[in-house]
Amino acid sequence: MTKTNGTPTPDAPLTGLRVLDLATLFAGPLAATMLGDFGAEVIKIEHPSKPDPSRGHGPSKNGVGLWWKLLGRNKRAITLNLSKPGGRATLLRLAAGADVIIENFRPGTLEKWDLGWEELSAANPRLVLTRVTGFGQFGPYAHRPGFGTLAEAMSGFASITGEPDAPPTLPPFGLADSIAALATAYAVMTALAARDRTGEGQVVDMAIIEPILTVLGPQPLWYDQLGYVQERTGNRSANNAPRNTYRTADGTWVAVSTSAQSVAERVMRLVGRPELIDEPWFATGAGRAAHADVLDTAVGTWIAARTRTDVLAAFEKAEAAIAPVQDVRDVLTDPQYQALDTVTTVDDPELGPIRMQNVLFRLSATPGAIRWAGRPHGADTEAVLTELGLTPADLAALHTEGAL
Repeated sequence: MTKTNGTPTPDAPLTGLRVLDLATLFAGPLAATMLGDFGAEVIKIEHPSKPDPSRGHGPSKNGVGLWWKLLGRNKRAITLNLSKPGGRATLLRLAAGADVIIENFRPGTLEKWDLGWEELSAANPRLVLTRVTGFGQFGPYAHRPGFGTLAEAMSGFASITGEPDAPPTLPPFGLADSIAALATAYAVMTALAARDRTGEGQVVDMAIIEPILTVLGPQPLWYDQLGYVQERTGNRSANNAPRNTYRTADGTWVAVSTSAQSVAERVMRLVGRPELIDEPWFATGAGRAAHADVLDTAVGTWIAARTRTDVLAAFEKAEAAIAPVQDVRDVLTDPQYQALDTVTTVDDPELGPIRMQNVLFRLSATPGAIRWAGRPHGADTEAVLTELGLTPADLAALHTEGAL
């Protein structure tokens, strides 16, 4: 992973790919960010007077939204009102030279502006139109407003999250949106691979309610075959134990996992309860999960008598699986994250050096890069449209019309 301050390096794997990001908030824009991180030229298109709301989400510094610095990185920012004739015509000109459009309007909105698949594919038969919505392009919920929170509820995630005697729990961050973003980037690359064979683009229909259901595992299969409905178990698992968070003597927390039988045995020897290994129920993950109270007491008592530093050192020496429960302050000083450069420093013209998550993965020959952080609203409009062939008179006319 590298940091640069300009155009994609020639060896970036997606160099030459042009993406138009028409989406707002998180799932669609984050997918575009992931493509930009590996060399795609991403042009962020926002309404002239209604920018992407993510610019105003969360804390800001000196009036500059910090979330946008992450979500808008590696994107050129332009404004365009697609409901105006000049805006529509300009988008079609941009689409003619693009590979991918990512949008998240409610189904039918682009069609209302005469910018549906029929018009876009006529302008560019090789285009991949990626449509990211809460519920997909068809079905009884298609026209409802959809957000990640609704997907977290509908998918079954909230119903299995939380303590058994407590209400269903929603995540305090954009989980469903982020999962959908990963799936969208994968879908785009899949559609582009198909285009390499057929020469033709296609429509990607991504419903935010679906990818999160996939990562929840075999719940539909369990219910279909066994009538089994997974319940809330807090930090515990129905498949193994001990598996929980435990408080240390100095008031911090650690997480222990024993998904492997050998690790479970090491933990019991470490905490001074080797006799539990000989119990018949200890031989399987499900058996151990059924006796989680006994195992949690054994592990929790041992950990509660020691500092986090001593606990982590003992578990590492025993080759047992453990991790500290960290907040962002711990993450930024964690030696493993530091070694990987997982949170890296980017020079930003507005804020100076800023720290943010690096690109998602490391490629040995064609690495990704953060070339710049999120740009101001409309900062690149004139440059991008001039490159498209528009003259100063054309730009003035679009301004007059309200299309820019």
